[in-house]
Amino acid sequence: MEKFHNVAQPILNGNEKKYVMDCLDSTWISSNGSYIHKFEQEFAQFVQTKHAIACSNGTTALHLALMGHGVTEHDEVIVPSFTFVATANAVAHCGATPVFVDAEPDTWNINPLFIEEKITPRTKGIIAVHLYGHPADMDPIMEIANKYGLFVIEDAAEATGAEYKGKKVGSIGNSAIFSLFGNKIITTGEGGIVTTNDDEFTQRIRLLKGQGMDPNRRYWHPVIGYNYRMTNIQAAIGCAQLENIQWHVEQRIRIAGLYKEQLQSCSALTMPVQKDWAKNVYWLFSVLLNDVTEAGRDVLIERLVRLGIETRPFFHPMHALPPYQHLQPQSEFPVANRISSQGINLPSSGDLTAEEIHFISDSFKKVLSDVLHN
Repeated sequence: MEKFHNVAQPILNGNEKKYVMDCLDSTWISSNGSYIHKFEQEFAQFVQTKHAIACSNGTTALHLALMGHGVTEHDEVIVPSFTFVATANAVAHCGATPVFVDAEPDTWNINPLFIEEKITPRTKGIIAVHLYGHPADMDPIMEIANKYGLFVIEDAAEATGAEYKGKKVGSIGNSAIFSLFGNKIITTGEGGIVTTNDDEFTQRIRLLKGQGMDPNRRYWHPVIGYNYRMTNIQAAIGCAQLENIQWHVEQRIRIAGLYKEQLQSCSALTMPVQKDWAKNVYWLFSVLLNDVTEAGRDVLIERLVRLGIETRPFFHPMHALPPYQHLQPQSEFPVANRISSQGINLPSSGDLTAEEIHFISDSFKKVLSDVLHN
C-alpha cells in the first residue's frame, strides 16, 4: 500500500506558515490580533455580506446565531432530519426543540414541500442546511419564513463557495454559519464564522461570544455570555486559505468531475446532482448505493480500508438518534432513512490526482461488484 487516501484533509499550500510565524513573532496568539479583523472582513467580502463574526467552531457559530435570533426554551426550530448532529444539537443547547423535516430525494437537502405543515405557534425559525456542498432550495424556504414571520439560518458548514441562483450561500438567509474544521473546503483547524447583513444582530453575536462583556466598558457584563472566540493564529491560517479560496473550490469541482467520468457507467450508483440553479462545491463526493443494504455498505467500507481507501457512511438522520427519537414518528422520514442507509462518501481532498481518482474508482467498482454478488 503506497498511500492511504483519506476522505478529506487540509491543504496548506499558501501563506499559512508565514502568517502563523508572524503571530508567534508578535506574541499575538490568542483572541486579539490583526488577523481576526482581517479574516472577518475578507470572509464577509467573499460571501458578499456586510458582517462576518469569527468564532471557535461551526457548532458555536450555530449556537450564537440561534441566540442572536432570540431562540429560548419552549421555542421550536425547523431543521432537516438528514444533517450532521450539530444542527439539531445547537437548537437543543438553547433549550428549544428541533422539529425535523424529510429530505429531497435528489439534492438530499431539506424538502420545502414539507416545511409549512411542521409550523406551530411555537416555531421561531428554520435552519436550511446546504448538505455536502449543494445549496438548499432557498426561495420557497424564504417565502414560507416571510409568510409566518420566521428567521432563516443557512447552515453552510459544508458549502463554502457554493451558489444559489448566482448568490453565494451565506448571503441569502437572515444569517448563516460556516465551519472551518480541518476537513472543510477551507480551514482554520477548528473554527467557525457567522455571516449576516443585520447590524443589531451582529452586535448581539459579538457580545455573546466574548463572555458578554460590554465593548465600551471593560469587565462589565450585562448578559451571560460564552467564550466562543477564535484565536489570532486560527485567523492567520484562515487569511492564507482565503487567498486561495477559488483554487480550493475548483479542486473539489475538478475531483467531482473526474469521479463522474469514472463512475457514470456504474448502474448500481446514484450520483450527486447539481441543479440548474445551483453551484455545487462537492465538499465530499457522495453517492448512493442503490442495491446494497446498510450492512453491505459497511462491508464495502471495511474492504476499501484494506486497500488504503478511507470512505465514510452518510450521517444517521436526526430522528433516529437517541436524544431525538421521541420527538417524531420514524415513519415520517422515508427519504432520509433511505439515503442515510445507502450513502457513502469517497476521498475528496483537493490534492488528489487523476491517477489516484482512477485507482480509487476502479477499486470501488471492483469491491462493490463483489459485495453485490456475494
